[in-house]
Amino acid sequence: MMTTALLFPGQGAQTVGMGAALRANYPAAAELYDRAAEVLGYDLAAVCEHGPEEKLNATDVSQPSLYVSGYAALEKLKAEHPEALEDVSHVAGLSLGEYTALAFAEAFDFEDGLRVVQARGRAMQAAAEATPSGMVSALMLDRDAVQGVRDAAAGDDVLELANFLCPGNTVLSGETAAVARAIEEIEKAGGRPIPLSVAGAFHTSLMKPADEQLAAALDAVEIRPPKVPVVSNVDASPHTDPAEIRDLLVRQVLAPVRWEDSIRAMMAAGVDRFFEVGTGRVLTGLLKRIDRKMPCTAVGD
Repeated sequence: MMTTALLFPGQGAQTVGMGAALRANYPAAAELYDRAAEVLGYDLAAVCEHGPEEKLNATDVSQPSLYVSGYAALEKLKAEHPEALEDVSHVAGLSLGEYTALAFAEAFDFEDGLRVVQARGRAMQAAAEATPSGMVSALMLDRDAVQGVRDAAAGDDVLELANFLCPGNTVLSGETAAVARAIEEIEKAGGRPIPLSVAGAFHTSLMKPADEQLAAALDAVEIRPPKVPVVSNVDASPHTDPAEIRDLLVRQVLAPVRWEDSIRAMMAAGVDRFFEVGTGRVLTGLLKRIDRKMPCTAVGD
């Protein structure tokens, strides 16, 4: 008997055409998109399938699209790997994906989770528009080196370490001028900078007041003890207490995503296989950089 963890992707994994195969092959997945349209007030399935890309990439659209596609991909997981659902010991999601993980664990209803995700996306989009900002991945450098890049590039601008994804992949996030200087410093340090296609400096202090708006949205929904421990991005620890989960979701908007630490914590707890559930294979790639021998199966569209 293997011990399984489910992983749900976050923003950046979206792509035009996402969800089309799920809707065509699994009636329950198609129904989820219909339910989502009622909550959101627009045809999410049409945007996911046809774009345009710039609309799908907008934070207030990409976040609901990834939440719904990840939840819909569970229908494919049930059909193709029913045994995986019998021994799930942990679930986790990258940033936005943490909401899909919580929905799977029945911490909140699908529709309630979607309402919160919609509010989160709108709040983060507004915060991004308030200050020109962005994110850049620093590849081929360890955390200490990226901290040195940050110290050299920040100046008087906001620049923070935002994502600890895997060995040799740490993301810096901040104001546009500081990110531009960081790209130069990454190259000087022998690394490879990869600017990210995002609206702004997520997981930094520049996301104020999105955290306060998210807190208000979370207060409007019931959060129950999840049936499976959900590993928080903020502290890389599993949680089942609703009050802790609510607090951590608010903090997550401003705090770094500790993804590598989360994966290692699950492996230390006995997880010996992973399933990436949702659009793309980003998390599968990150896992291979953390432990190339650890099995991970991507189940998506």
